[in-house]
Amino acid sequence: MTEQPCEPPPENLAVTFATTLVDEWFHQGVTDVGVCPGSRSTPLAVAVAAHGGVRVHVHHDERSAGFMALGFGLATGRPMPVICTSGTAAVELHPAVVEAHHACVPLLVVTADRPPELQGVGAPQTIDQERLYGPVVRWAAAPGPPDDQGRSWWRRLAADSVASTVGIVPGPCHLNLAFREPLIGAIGAVPRRTDDLARPAPPVWGVTDETMARILPAFSQRGVIVCGVRTVVDDDDSAAVCQLADVLGWPVLADHLSGMRLDRRCVITSFDPLLRVASVAEELLPQCVVHFGGLLSSRVTNEWLARSGAIHLGFDRHGIVPDPDHVMTQSLHAPIAESCRTISKLMVDRPRPTGGEWLDAWTRHESAARAAVDVTIADQGWNEVKVAALVIDELAPGSSLVVSSSMPVRDLEWYVPATDGVRVLANRGANGIDGVVSTAVGVALAGAPTSLLIGDVAFLHDVNGLLGLAARPVDLLIVVVDNDGGGIFSFLPQADALDTERFEQLFGTPHGLDLVAVSRAHGVPAERIDSADGVSSAIETWRAEGGARVIVVDSDRDRNRAVHAAINAAVADAVAEPGAGRTSPGE
Repeated sequence: MTEQPCEPPPENLAVTFATTLVDEWFHQGVTDVGVCPGSRSTPLAVAVAAHGGVRVHVHHDERSAGFMALGFGLATGRPMPVICTSGTAAVELHPAVVEAHHACVPLLVVTADRPPELQGVGAPQTIDQERLYGPVVRWAAAPGPPDDQGRSWWRRLAADSVASTVGIVPGPCHLNLAFREPLIGAIGAVPRRTDDLARPAPPVWGVTDETMARILPAFSQRGVIVCGVRTVVDDDDSAAVCQLADVLGWPVLADHLSGMRLDRRCVITSFDPLLRVASVAEELLPQCVVHFGGLLSSRVTNEWLARSGAIHLGFDRHGIVPDPDHVMTQSLHAPIAESCRTISKLMVDRPRPTGGEWLDAWTRHESAARAAVDVTIADQGWNEVKVAALVIDELAPGSSLVVSSSMPVRDLEWYVPATDGVRVLANRGANGIDGVVSTAVGVALAGAPTSLLIGDVAFLHDVNGLLGLAARPVDLLIVVVDNDGGGIFSFLPQADALDTERFEQLFGTPHGLDLVAVSRAHGVPAERIDSADGVSSAIETWRAEGGARVIVVDSDRDRNRAVHAAINAAVADAVAEPGAGRTSPGE
């Protein structure tokens, strides 16, 4: 008998479609993809693993995977597509989507789905995913199961899904892909790339001449520049802000997240404890406030700015100027560096409103406050503020530091001096403690040695971020401040208004867990440390050896509150008559 040639296996459209998407993502600049295990997403998962041009990061937990992808986008400005199966797996990505929306971070969530014939009939693991994330996504598509007639637009779909995450306002996008079984099979002909896939760069917004003429007189008054998150993208931004401050003779109130917490004369680092002193707050009231980027964490500073009666001008590169106090005179969608240079050029020949005395007053108080803060931190023994200062001081230039919401981000902003060379990042879009460990993992995947400063409750809230961490290609040091509960609530009125038992039940919420054991159970080396020398030594060891490591430092919530009060009192004594004009040590 003549042997018959074997027929090639029939093409699996789902596999060909998924292979095309992944290849186009790669050509659109995608370097990393997150994958969560699941059946319905098999075509995508296999295509990613087989491509060879992208790194694959598998995570057991969709919620943590979403924040890992968000951290990567936060650090790089590029999306890491994160793939999951259908049903509640897709719901688990929602917290990361919300944070990406509010923080303007590129994020592409790719959810597999059941085909139309399995929708609305009680099929397992099937929910309505097409409107799952509501209005917070920048772009969404649900093209239905792939068919042969759609080949011509498969690459366009992939290109649009990436481009939409980094558009005029970066943020989350949702690609919901329905697949029919079989979910594995032969790859058919992948559509060729064409030259029309590149999207034009988004328009650069700016301040019109008419608007500039209207707001320019405000810069002839006593003012302050306030820099929050999203202020600085590169050295050009920071140089332009410093130039504007020098031309105007204004101080810059900058938190670490802004990228403007630099060692410059114009940069004020102790504004929170300074503005708790009533006499200083009154003396330094501005007539004009220029806001760059997002809000500061300091409630004291934000309330002082709101009641100042000043003209408020807000600039943001994405046009998202926060105004919770309803005081903004003008909100401007404008690039930071260009705006600063334009104002500097127009103001350079105009006299400073107080001949330099305005900035001198700020720097005099800053010098006194900085000395008082540093001495008091040192004199108060082992405390949470000292941990924050020590961690950032020990990091090498070029490192990244992720800080959790609640107390770590506040301790850094209120009391830690300027630190050049270390990039500080946080989830301050929605200001939650969701996914902070996983966010730090994503930041570390971007390549820079990364540290995370986090409280015990936030750590436990995302302990699944440790899953697989020991095997990931990251250098990540996690510093957990363990005060056995919710430390930030000790600074709120609830702590004084409720009896101790009720406060502990509802707000203190002690967990009683051994966080070193928890970390080791996830395969991550961990140790408990109770001294500054121990922290320095652990950081030095980690810098030399790399990899993932957890150190846990003990604290006491009542003691921490007392340390904050002592620091604020020392600043009040340094800048005013002893005991005069002090405010309470609240949030």
